[in-house]
Amino acid sequence: IEPGDQVLVLDTPLGRLGILVCYDLRFPEQARALQQLGLDMIALPAAFTARTGQAHWETLVRARAIENLSYVIAAAQGGDHPSGRTTYGHSMIVDPWGAILSEYAQGPGCITATINRDLLQRLRTSFPVLTHRRLPLVE
Repeated sequence: IEPGDQVLVLDTPLGRLGILVCYDLRFPEQARALQQLGLDMIALPAAFTARTGQAHWETLVRARAIENLSYVIAAAQGGDHPSGRTTYGHSMIVDPWGAILSEYAQGPGCITATINRDLLQRLRTSFPVLTHRRLPLVE
């Protein structure tokens, strides 16, 4: 409900994990700030409304994975809530090429996927888009 004032990347046994929360997904520059800190994966807990989730959720999750050549692990609350709010759900794990490796629509559940560090490094080497950025474009 309130914005944070810093970005966070944590060292884990699987690699460097950047954290975005829900609405942060709409800001590619925030994910890019995590990328500049050396992320391999993004963890994204979220509760998109049914309307915005249906229209934007998959597109935005896949875009953050592709543009940062990173895995995105997106845990999404879904269903009807006592307040009358309906959330979209569709938890998913997306690879750095934008492929959905696992998805779960709604309700209690768990999804898994293999985080392939060799694929991650191969993509970043053969498709070095992250090193081709030219900034600032506007002064």
